[in-house]
Amino acid sequence: MSGKEKAKAKAEQITGKAVRKVANASGDRATAAKGAALESRGKAREAKEKGKDAFKR
Repeated sequence: MSGKEKAKAKAEQITGKAVRKVANASGDRATAAKGAALESRGKAREAKEKGKDAFKR
């Protein structure tokens, strides 16, 4: 897994989780959904990179 892609995946996960929690606390459901989607995209990116690493071996 390249360092750049790994960092991007973690950043998306952290940002998405923060956005989701703040939006849930304020009651903004639309923004909470966007935060959850961003977090999921980060997790999917991480899984993709781990899969690519598995095939390299």
